[in-house]
Amino acid sequence: MIPDYRNQALKILPWVCAKCGREFAGKKLRELTVHHKDHNHNNNPPDGSNWEMLCLYCHDDEHSRALGSQWQQGPEPGPEKGPTATHSPFADLNKLLRKPGRKN
Repeated sequence: MIPDYRNQALKILPWVCAKCGREFAGKKLRELTVHHKDHNHNNNPPDGSNWEMLCLYCHDDEHSRALGSQWQQGPEPGPEKGPTATHSPFADLNKLLRKPGRKN
């Protein structure tokens, strides 16, 4: 069963994937899905402001990212606190590049 909001979205939104830009028509139109921007499938305003058309691949990618962010552990992204590396591979490079007998 096709949800009513999909038919409504197909009437008011362009038949183009909002992420990859592919155009759809004819039999390929079935590969275009309605994505709820706020991930709430019950939020279906008549103007379509919570929808975007995504192809199957981009829609799957969008939901995979949302799931991944829920399970990701660790500190919140932000500015680093001090150096993260303990080894400086180029520390003695200047010494190695100096010509013999030259001080600089």
